[in-house]
Amino acid sequence: MSCSRTGALITTTHFGGASIFDDTKQSFKFRTKSPCSATIRILCSSPSPELQVTTEKLGNNSTSLTGGAYDFERATRSLTQKTLFTPKKVTLVRHGLSTWNAEGRVQGSSNLSTLTEVGVAQAERCRRALADTHFDRCFSSPISRAKATAEIIWQDRDQPLVFLDSLKEAHLFFLEGMLNVDAMQKYPKEYSTWREDPSNFVVNGVYPLRTLWETADEAWREILSNPGENFLVVTHKSMLRALICIALGLGPERFRAIDVNNGGLSVFNFNKKGEAMLQSLNMTAHMYTDHIYRYQNK
Repeated sequence: MSCSRTGALITTTHFGGASIFDDTKQSFKFRTKSPCSATIRILCSSPSPELQVTTEKLGNNSTSLTGGAYDFERATRSLTQKTLFTPKKVTLVRHGLSTWNAEGRVQGSSNLSTLTEVGVAQAERCRRALADTHFDRCFSSPISRAKATAEIIWQDRDQPLVFLDSLKEAHLFFLEGMLNVDAMQKYPKEYSTWREDPSNFVVNGVYPLRTLWETADEAWREILSNPGENFLVVTHKSMLRALICIALGLGPERFRAIDVNNGGLSVFNFNKKGEAMLQSLNMTAHMYTDHIYRYQNK
């Protein structure tokens, strides 16, 4: 049996920092050991202020030249505890800049913080960046700033938005609506615990972050149990941190190990066992350019 596979050319004219290619062009050729061999040629030129990268995919295989994983079975725990009909891809989006973001207030689950003009523009950038991507369904927090972001991104799509209470932001009790500087002065112990040791932040016996972890776990089950293969989820920063950590098997004590910007996109792939692989985290190229995301099918 014989077969052929086309190769790929990668050309770049700039490398951050000192270039390992000096000032002369160098090329490297790699040949696979598989019976169906493929030759990949990489041509690198000298550094320049402008970055230009051109790639071509391997001919008869959808695997990218960056070495995308073929499988990630048992990489994480199952979030569904049951077999899914199909693998799924989930794109997570943080809402656009809100009034309380801009004012430096603690938001929590309050519905009083709304999108600013900048936030609306950020949501519009998300819409344009995802315009070429098919989504079977969009799930959103019903809280105003996330709801408004989802409505902008999802306009002109056929399917109705689905609002899930399980995607609401963490409830932060008396801190909500307070300026951060005021909360620090009025409730120094509670505020510092929330900022420095959030998993142990407690109000009247309630641990908001631990509750958020339970809610986010429920949200994953709700989302992944729906028919379809490609979902969009619009929600809040703390909820996104919880969703990402849970998918990766991390507990509430790792809450601040993840950060997501307003309008930032993160992408997970799920296999049929409901196990997750993080494909992209906090992508923001579309916030500063006219970048359009085109996902590669598995």
